[in-house]
Amino acid sequence: MTAEPEGTAVRVALWRAMHVQVDPPPHVFSDEIGLRLAVPDAGWRDRPDMDPSATKGFRLGVVSRARFIEDLVAEQAAHGIAQYVLLGAGLDTFAQRRPELAARLRVYEVDQPGPQAWKRQRLEELGYGVPDWLRLVPSDFEVPGDWWKRLCAAGFDPARPAFVASTGVSMYLTRDATAATLRQLAKLAPGSTLAMTFLLPAELVDDADRPGLRASEQGARASGTPFVSFYHPPDMLALARQAGFGQVEYMPGTDLAERYFAGRPDGLRPSTGEGFLIAGTSESAR
Repeated sequence: MTAEPEGTAVRVALWRAMHVQVDPPPHVFSDEIGLRLAVPDAGWRDRPDMDPSATKGFRLGVVSRARFIEDLVAEQAAHGIAQYVLLGAGLDTFAQRRPELAARLRVYEVDQPGPQAWKRQRLEELGYGVPDWLRLVPSDFEVPGDWWKRLCAAGFDPARPAFVASTGVSMYLTRDATAATLRQLAKLAPGSTLAMTFLLPAELVDDADRPGLRASEQGARASGTPFVSFYHPPDMLALARQAGFGQVEYMPGTDLAERYFAGRPDGLRPSTGEGFLIAGTSESAR
């Protein structure tokens, strides 16, 4: 596989940086390390998928979900959870931005082999390196069981509870692949929690957000990684229950908007096009 980042991962990293560079403060999430990792062309801000207006809703959705996940990581760590798994990590920079928290955990980044090899090299070049508590786990999610075998081989302890995050991944996977992933995660030790995003069908998205959804879909297709899966919330909850999760909850994008963007005089709001599945095993910390 080509040792370079996936276009979708680069887009997310650039949108996170754009939030700091384009949107007025206070910033919900600050991350320009991903921009340094990605090393885009000098004119990256002029790309159609970086249009500040057309992509605003999805850009803010990306930063709000990133903030929510890291709030959950801190909460889970406070409950004694010591294993954090990122499925489809891309150019995530939690380990580089929050080393004081990350070093208290064993962090596992699971991603495609080629892009992950590229990321490892960039971390070395930028001086971050890969500390012992950060494990980069190469895997192909479409190969049944591959990611789980590789995760355990990297030191993950299935007998201990974990927090698992999967953001911006399910839309690129078939329904069967997502169902298989959920079945495996439902077998995690009691006290484990999964937070996973999924895209809503266009008819459930606010009219104002549909152009942004179309732009994101076109950009993903142009990058060779088209969106293949959309879910109605009850359908996703049913999928998680069928997989074996005892506790399932849907968190719409509007909840994140209220949590992180309420009362802003600039009116910034994230898109309504993406929601969260929060699922827990028995005795979950949430």
